[in-house]
Amino acid sequence: MSSLMPLQQALEKAQGELQIKVAQETINLSQALNRVLAKDVIAPLDVPPAANSAMDGYAINTADFEQSKQPLLKVSQRITAGDPTEPLKPGTCARIFTGAELPLGANAVVMQEDTQLEEEAVRFLATPSHGENVRPAGQDIQQGSTILRRGKRLSPVDLGVIASVGITTVEVYQPLKVGILTTGDELVTPGQPLKAGQIYNSNGPLLEALIQTAGHQVSLHKHAEDSIESTEQALLELSQVADVIISTGGVSVGDEDHVKATIEKHGQLHLWKIAIKPGKPLVFAKVMETPFIGLPGNPSSTLVTFHLFARLTLAKAAGEHLCFPTGYSVQCGFSRKANQSRDEFLRVTLHEGVAKPHPQQSSGALLAASQSDGYLHVPAGQAPTPGSELLFYPFSGF
Repeated sequence: MSSLMPLQQALEKAQGELQIKVAQETINLSQALNRVLAKDVIAPLDVPPAANSAMDGYAINTADFEQSKQPLLKVSQRITAGDPTEPLKPGTCARIFTGAELPLGANAVVMQEDTQLEEEAVRFLATPSHGENVRPAGQDIQQGSTILRRGKRLSPVDLGVIASVGITTVEVYQPLKVGILTTGDELVTPGQPLKAGQIYNSNGPLLEALIQTAGHQVSLHKHAEDSIESTEQALLELSQVADVIISTGGVSVGDEDHVKATIEKHGQLHLWKIAIKPGKPLVFAKVMETPFIGLPGNPSSTLVTFHLFARLTLAKAAGEHLCFPTGYSVQCGFSRKANQSRDEFLRVTLHEGVAKPHPQQSSGALLAASQSDGYLHVPAGQAPTPGSELLFYPFSGF
């Protein structure tokens, strides 16, 4: 068991071996949702570009309040959002609306609820302070600042931020092309009749969806029979169209597990077996000059190792800066014997902050994940007890 590599060490080793595998391109902002930035975005201007009002009210100069706590000021101009302004005449105020640019000479805005109209003038019922209800120039974004960094996958909010500084195109990485290999004579494509000893291939659709959800493209999906010839041919075809190959099954030590043997014949094995449960038989390698991630064949093991290992490894190849998901502390609502050699990731549900495990924790059972809220991380050698605290990783964080 000493040969098992800790998860974090495996991630560091895989990412240390990987380079960015995709080219760069410049695209319109309207096409950039969920793409990965290839270059920092630098603000060419301040946002807002000039001081503006945060309220409907009256723009004033606070110096007019030095002699009187409730001065009576005439309105010298009316300013709505988008209007050009004139300098504020001394001893007057300007009617102003939210978002409108502050006139030169004004340094505060008194909201209309603190004023009283008296014929052609305005009486102020509150004493304003310098800068009150004013959004200064550059309050949100300052000219020359880095607003988004290379490696960021662009969200709707990010697109809004880029648009706010007037930028219409961005430099991004092209989507990562991922090839999928599933293995096993026992697997049948859904929709076909099952024969004795066969099961439907759930890992293929699962991996396709996981890869696409992570923002990548599936370039080709091949299924290999349990033979060295079929495995070699499938990997050859995948290597010609994929930036990275990801497989399920065939990486253990059984007589019909041919993926590892093919890697050793046609590439280089960087790591094999990690200290987590489920998911021990995991491979990172290069085969036929293409980075290769070999996940276990049991569906729950496939899911766990994709979430905790493959997702971050693919991100590195795609140019994306992606960190290990953030967990938060919850209370255990159960007891369990310690696993001395491997970290466990139990499928659990949360109720009022207390985690309870799904009754089915088999690595071959996928329904448990569909009926759970996330993973509870039980470190190797630690026996959870009711009330003890452990880290919880919600599925929504992957």
